[in-house]
Amino acid sequence: MHRLLEDRILGVDPGTNVLGYAVIDTKGARIGLCDYGALKLSAKLTAQEKLREIYFGLQELIEQWLPAVMAIETPFYGKNVQSMLKLGRAQGVAITAAITMGLEIYEYSPKKIKLAVTGNGNASKEQVHAMVERLIGMRLGRVTHDTTDAIAAALCHLFQNRQVAEGDAQHYSSWIAYIKAHPERLR
Repeated sequence: MHRLLEDRILGVDPGTNVLGYAVIDTKGARIGLCDYGALKLSAKLTAQEKLREIYFGLQELIEQWLPAVMAIETPFYGKNVQSMLKLGRAQGVAITAAITMGLEIYEYSPKKIKLAVTGNGNASKEQVHAMVERLIGMRLGRVTHDTTDAIAAALCHLFQNRQVAEGDAQHYSSWIAYIKAHPERLR
């Protein structure tokens, strides 16, 4: 197997119909978006076929980009138990695909991801999209929310690691305040 790149993070927003993914490169202070998109799984596939597609699709991405880490959004509590079970299976298969390729796995709740990216744990999908564009310094156009959420998961992990690595004694009220204090982090 190839050597995994420590400065690359794979972000995943699991789903059984659409799975969002993103690979970010974090060399230096700049954030580069290497690849992003969504695995759109045909409604004609059985549940097992969809899980197989998720497994092999993520392994292909990992082989291509060699990230060392996967940041994945955890399922949140919902009223529909069947949807939660399907989502949990998709997450489990995604984690298994990454583990078998040697990646470290980090799970983040939707609220934690929103808080890390926007400064508001209850931010809307549109707010997350806008802030992700600002943080990566490029327009994403019409991508699915699953894709934006995957980028946000990768950014959340990056921000969590930078805060710990830098031992930043200052605490900010939000990521927006942090960005204002550190404009060099944006490109």
